[in-house]
Amino acid sequence: MNAPSALETRRPLSQERIPDDVFEAMRRENLARWPTGKEVVLEEAIELHKRLPRHKRLAYVMRRAVDEGRCLTQPRGGFGTFRLQLELMQILDKEGLADIVPTTTDSYTRNEQWALAQKGIEESERAGRSMLNGYPIVNYGVAVSRQLIEAIDKPAIMLTGTAMPKLTAEIGFAAGYSGYLGSGIAYTSSYIKELSIEEGIRNYQYLDRLAALYQEHGVELHRRQPGFLTGTNIPPCIAITTCVLDALLAAAQGVKNYGLEMGQTLHLVQDAAAVRACQELVQEYLRKAGYTDVFTPVTLLHWMGAWPHDDAQSAALVVYGGTLAAIAGAVSVTTKTTHEAFGIPTPQANAEGLRMTRMAIYLARRIRLDALPEFQFEVELIKREVRPIIDRTLEMGDGDAAVGTVRAFEAGVLDIPWSPNRWCKSRVMPARDADGCLRILDPGLMPFPKEVLEIHEERLKRRAKKEGVPFGPELAVSSVYEISEPLAKLMSDAWARD
Repeated sequence: MNAPSALETRRPLSQERIPDDVFEAMRRENLARWPTGKEVVLEEAIELHKRLPRHKRLAYVMRRAVDEGRCLTQPRGGFGTFRLQLELMQILDKEGLADIVPTTTDSYTRNEQWALAQKGIEESERAGRSMLNGYPIVNYGVAVSRQLIEAIDKPAIMLTGTAMPKLTAEIGFAAGYSGYLGSGIAYTSSYIKELSIEEGIRNYQYLDRLAALYQEHGVELHRRQPGFLTGTNIPPCIAITTCVLDALLAAAQGVKNYGLEMGQTLHLVQDAAAVRACQELVQEYLRKAGYTDVFTPVTLLHWMGAWPHDDAQSAALVVYGGTLAAIAGAVSVTTKTTHEAFGIPTPQANAEGLRMTRMAIYLARRIRLDALPEFQFEVELIKREVRPIIDRTLEMGDGDAAVGTVRAFEAGVLDIPWSPNRWCKSRVMPARDADGCLRILDPGLMPFPKEVLEIHEERLKRRAKKEGVPFGPELAVSSVYEISEPLAKLMSDAWARD
């Protein structure tokens, strides 16, 4: 099911909008791949979305949050049966006070292995608990999944973690989900080994063209770029570079409401600077390309690396993540829980993580760092890092973001640390500096300016000297595992005896 269709392979890769007749044929082919595809009727889906109250339409909610300076909360969450998913979403809505309610799909659905997902449903029903790590929306289909939307009083978003979103998007939108997380570059380089960057881009061009089709019929949906979920450190400059390119690809298909996500570095100043730089750089390149009406709110993600096993340490990360998002001016924050190190959280733990985050946002909601010299320095440094990479990528594609992205990955101009995808060279290597900011230890083949790399090197060498360790790859490895280490190792209480 993962092979590209004959229809798609006949079209040369381009950022250009998929023509109407071609897209109509692509939709017919896509919806025929599993029986529940027959339940998708575009006209009915459009009317369903128009009947939703405004507070259950994510595009509207995100715009209003920006207007009012709010930072919204959204968890992750998915279980393997309809009953369990329904219970989860209601708990997140009512007990967690979530502003946005998610549905995370299972791994079989992410990889279009729907027959195996069906077996997982049956095993879950027999066991009386979820045997899948998410909700198999394709198997349950439109009619059943609409009941999930009816059961909550918040907007719902699909979190599918896939480079192959075409059928989940059709069913999710038709069921009443008004948001969809994912992008061709970020998810393909984060989640899958054997699918090329080109095919990932093509798959998400379908999704973005579908969202634009709803827009053409008067329904604005919220599309969102997902940041990176490699479980390692991603410096802001790499995350933002991908945000810019994914946004250009979405805008070319006609998307008007496109969120941007970044994982937190856990350095307050760097995270705040990243939010500001991301918003400004994405809008800068959209305007250059002629897209002046694309709304691009920024979301921060709770720490995306390894988590500690100690509940108290994890609780501190949850609360700090809310504080970071509020001070950074993020429009929303995607939350985690104290169960993160152990597996999928219970609905109650998920709701608790939401409330902890929400209280932190409340306490920090009026704080900003705009006048801080360190903040201004980091914003400008990020821009100096990102622009040469974007400019070189677009140049390699003769102005076409899709072609340029594929060629840039082939050349190592675009690169992702520790990516599982074999179309990424993964030669770039980040590490934390002496102050806790993520810097570039080894640029690989990425075209960072010499003077920028000198700043990174000086600050990383300062850390190596301070800790008495060699300046080299071990700095990067220790940075990946640092936050999950026991507190006694991170900050010993025996310091006075040393």
